[in-house]
Amino acid sequence: RCVISYDAKTGMPADTLLNIGRTRETEIGNIAGFQISPTERHIMVYTDAKPIYRRSFKAKYYVYEVQHRVLKPLSVEHKMQRSPIWSPDGRMIAFTAEDNNIYLAKIDYNTETAVTTDGCVNEVINGVPDWVYEEEFDTTCSMAWSPDCMTLSYIKYDERRVPLYSFPLYEGTCNPMSKYALYPGAYTYKYPVAGEPNSSVSVHSYDVDNRKTKNITPQDLKIEYIPRIAYAHSSDRLLVTTLNRAQNRMEIFGVNPKSTVARSIYVDESSTGWIDPSAWEQVRLYPEFFIIASERSGFNHLYQYNYSGALMKQITSGNYDVTEYYGYDSRRGMHFYQSTQASPIDRTCASVDSKNKVTIIGSEKGTSSLEFSPDMQWYTMRFTDIKTPPVFTLHTVKASKPVRTLCDNADMLSRYGDLGQREFFTMNSDGVRLNGSILKPYNFNASKRYPVIMSQYSGPGSQEVLNRWTINWDDYFVKQGYIVVCVDGRGTGGRGTEFKHSVYRQLGKLETIDQVNAARYVGSLPFVDASRIGIYGWSYGGYEALMAATTGNDSPYAAAVAVAPVTSWRYYDTVYTERYMLTPKENEDGYNEGAPVERVADLSCPLLIMHGTADDNVHLMNTIQFVSRLQAENKLCQMLLFPNMNHSIYGCGARALVYDNMLNFFNAQMGK
Repeated sequence: RCVISYDAKTGMPADTLLNIGRTRETEIGNIAGFQISPTERHIMVYTDAKPIYRRSFKAKYYVYEVQHRVLKPLSVEHKMQRSPIWSPDGRMIAFTAEDNNIYLAKIDYNTETAVTTDGCVNEVINGVPDWVYEEEFDTTCSMAWSPDCMTLSYIKYDERRVPLYSFPLYEGTCNPMSKYALYPGAYTYKYPVAGEPNSSVSVHSYDVDNRKTKNITPQDLKIEYIPRIAYAHSSDRLLVTTLNRAQNRMEIFGVNPKSTVARSIYVDESSTGWIDPSAWEQVRLYPEFFIIASERSGFNHLYQYNYSGALMKQITSGNYDVTEYYGYDSRRGMHFYQSTQASPIDRTCASVDSKNKVTIIGSEKGTSSLEFSPDMQWYTMRFTDIKTPPVFTLHTVKASKPVRTLCDNADMLSRYGDLGQREFFTMNSDGVRLNGSILKPYNFNASKRYPVIMSQYSGPGSQEVLNRWTINWDDYFVKQGYIVVCVDGRGTGGRGTEFKHSVYRQLGKLETIDQVNAARYVGSLPFVDASRIGIYGWSYGGYEALMAATTGNDSPYAAAVAVAPVTSWRYYDTVYTERYMLTPKENEDGYNEGAPVERVADLSCPLLIMHGTADDNVHLMNTIQFVSRLQAENKLCQMLLFPNMNHSIYGCGARALVYDNMLNFFNAQMGK
């Protein structure tokens, strides 16, 4: 009910900026979140948030004037708003309403203006992304203010050519929908599966004074996607980041919103695979230059360019990946980043100065991460390793010692002292060294032979085997007498492009070889019962569980569980699938060979599939088609559906039910 500022050094409250119980003009019961204006004179709060997709939501927003305690609705005409964004001077807020149009609220005058008028549900979206952009490009806002506040630029998504996708909704019992008590409803939205049309995207600029709009889209036939737009410290310099459909070529244009002149200032291309999402996610813009990540050397590193497109310097180098860029301290000429410098399973934070001197921040081993203040003078560090729960400390960039410890989670070890013992190991699969972890029971007895559950995700660029402290459902399985093993196969991250791009155009092939070899390796250990090895995974992990379970009669698995699995890449979205596989027309063999639905005849172990019926990401159709193919082969599996649940299968105890059923299934199939 309150927004309170704190003194960074002492941690003591400094001021109450907002107290919901003491507002004037408008009263609301609570707030779900807030944004402070750039001038700190206003606070935008929201309530009654309604989820849309994984990250997006609509809500009722209000603007609070701090000095006079006046609270007003952001919009009177539009009750729910999406992705509101402050102008740099804090005097205007742009937002998208439920009609898919952008509106501009002027705080000083309490007025509202329509920026666009062509928005229409399932046809045209202005200022916020469509489903596939939100899901795969990790964005919820497609608007950007110019530094002088005179121009609002935005992306328009014309999704009229994108096929509609529909799935049923039921009354259910978790947040029941009584309107569907007798007749199911339907949820319908635009979802482009691999090979189908995407939204046509265009960039526009709106002049606040004359209320005129211009199309400023760079004219380039290679452009399929525009994942980001941002002003680069100048009102006549909007950076528009673009990708071709194959996502192996990224180009950044500098666009003048007034003249509409666009000039290419950066190009990155991959000859072995795809452009990693970090390339557009980690761009940082400074007055005279920008920092960008590239895998051109075979490892992900940072580069500095000026706005004419000239390379100024390479900031990091070596046989390791930069995994996060935190920013640049202009006072000291230092860049801060996180990397795999110590090893692929560790995350090390460091700074590099203008003379290329690298200084490690904190521990080289384990997993460290930093979060900086806007002026890059303060940061919090989060550190954890295999034996240490996360420790949070506050630092200044000037001092080596922490200002204070924010939280050390010391009680975690005493509260959960009987957790399993996690160890790392390496193994070879077809001559390639893989990293793995093994979680043994607290009272492990080397003379016993334990059943094993293989836990994995396996998706391109992902990583599960990391030097960090965790407590999750794998610990629950260990409490029940299992050993849990995880191996990161080929295609996963932290080891450069040669390792990661090995799965290009052939998802499922090498990952499956590696998981099967990992199971056989584990089965050779003296304390493992090789006849009782199971495998499970969720989403991509569910896909890989199905691929591993359909390897024929020499399969090492006694049971498999797949949660929300992809069963053919033909059923999944364009952006994710084509990044790794290209289109079905360009790679028919890869799609066929990497599809569990094409391998059902080789299912050789008992199988449990669980799926939410309202999964907007990996549609239930994946599971239905797989089960249908099984039945055609006179084969059966167990299946558990979660009515009205999405990809996360969360709420009303559903998540616990997933893992309880998983455990019961493994117990039944592996004789426990």
